[in-house]
Amino acid sequence: MAGEPRQTQKVVSRKLYLFTIVVVLLIGFVAGTRSNEILSVVGPALGFKVATGDIDLSSVENTYRQLKANYDGTLDTQKLIDGASRGLVAAAGDQYTVFMDAEEAEAFDKDLSGQIGGGIGAEIGIRDDQPTIIRVISGNPAEKAGVKAGDRIVAINDQSTDGWTADKAAKSIRGEPGTTVKLIVFRGNEEKDFAITRETVNNPSVDSRIDNSVGILTISRFDDNTAELARRAADDFKAKNVKGVVLDLRGNGGGYINAARDVAGLWLKDKIVVTERAAGAVTDELRSGSTPVLDGMKTVVLVDSSSASASEIVAGALQDHKAATLLGEKTFGKGSVQKVVNLADGKKLKVTIARWYTPNGKNITKDGIAPDKKVELTAEDANAGRDPQLDAAKGQF
Repeated sequence: MAGEPRQTQKVVSRKLYLFTIVVVLLIGFVAGTRSNEILSVVGPALGFKVATGDIDLSSVENTYRQLKANYDGTLDTQKLIDGASRGLVAAAGDQYTVFMDAEEAEAFDKDLSGQIGGGIGAEIGIRDDQPTIIRVISGNPAEKAGVKAGDRIVAINDQSTDGWTADKAAKSIRGEPGTTVKLIVFRGNEEKDFAITRETVNNPSVDSRIDNSVGILTISRFDDNTAELARRAADDFKAKNVKGVVLDLRGNGGGYINAARDVAGLWLKDKIVVTERAAGAVTDELRSGSTPVLDGMKTVVLVDSSSASASEIVAGALQDHKAATLLGEKTFGKGSVQKVVNLADGKKLKVTIARWYTPNGKNITKDGIAPDKKVELTAEDANAGRDPQLDAAKGQF
């Protein structure tokens, strides 16, 4: 009697084993023929999505054949393929869902990481219709050569910059490390010439300083290093007993949502920073950690019309939880979350996967976040090198 259960158990085990083999073989066969359908079912449980079905591209093929048959010129097949992908993605009608070819994808990665290649380490803007040095990044060639913020660039490599955009000037200054770029600038009424050897420039996302016992924390983007750099600055502010903090998010177009959560966590203890919703349902909730080094610290957040996405997540969370006062101008209004998908041959797809909401349940798409105190920075202020927004923020302490 004692042996019967064991014998029965062996028989059942053999049957289960054989059944498992059959199921595995069946799944192997089906997966080989209908893998997308299988993945669409099990994918969500494993944390990824898979689309099913195909799209009829016969009309695209016909367009290509007619183009090839009739076009008077040479066609680059790869450019045509990339163009078709670009058009397909653009037709989704979402400005944040974009196809990037290999070159664009590489530039995207470098821009987000701050690795911009060879350059001189200076930010350029337009003042009085002239490309102008807005900021010199510490430890880079521009600073070593003696270039200063406010220098108006009148020529680059002997080419006049009249009518140039800031982007055109920046691209002309960039180049291979070890090569030289020539600048002619005006500092006041004095003309100065510089021959600067380009170096590989790393532009950190965080800059901090203490001004009259007020900590100034400037975040230009939210990348992989932002949270750590911001926490170091916050620890330094705390150790030096600052009387308040100005968090400057002006011109910050965003970045990684997790970095935004961690920066907000410098002020917030175990609180909702942002929720994500897809198809109207909450898909994720990001909460701050338990070590808010600046908890209770009087804080003013500077925002403007270029503060977007991750910047708005931080600003919205601190405003909703009444941890800071927002000062400046209404933010950009980007309340969506994008995922970057790697495609073949170094290409990428940046696609909107969800909408994000502030702790109080507001999606700020198009509307932006209104500051608690509106202070404008006019073109006249910028041309004169004045910053009434920062002045007003420091005046709060």
